[in-house]
Amino acid sequence: MPAIAKSGLLVPVSVAFVAAFLSIAPSHADESDKTQLVVVEHATTDATLDLGAKGDSNGDVLTFANEVFDKSNKEKVGTDNGYCVRTVAGKAWECIWTLSLAKGQITVEGPFLDAGDSMLAITGGSGEYAHARGDMLLHARNAQGSEYDFTYNLNE
Repeated sequence: MPAIAKSGLLVPVSVAFVAAFLSIAPSHADESDKTQLVVVEHATTDATLDLGAKGDSNGDVLTFANEVFDKSNKEKVGTDNGYCVRTVAGKAWECIWTLSLAKGQITVEGPFLDAGDSMLAITGGSGEYAHARGDMLLHARNAQGSEYDFTYNLNE
């Protein structure tokens, strides 16, 4: 085959390769597809099961099923239910929980840090939140850890 004929095949093959690559590349959600939901958790049922060495140690389990209020912290809008496993004593837990609201549920998973804010991944949902993805920022409202702001940034 002459050199010119070989180079003529390169363009269609290159175009096909680029088109195939672009079809599998991740798309970035339009800002208009994002929804923010802010709720306040009242941490009243938290219980820790001491499974590792005596006291705060890796392997301990924290369970909870708490009431959740609207952004103004006045009206109850739902509940949460979940657990955390201590992964670094005095510093971090790894958690999974479900937020239950009137229109559906949102699940999250990720670290809960003893100090500072935590960012968890939204792993799914049900009802109105069936296709929920994104992240959730957890912020302690007080030093006692009795109330937390949960800011869900939903990519729907």
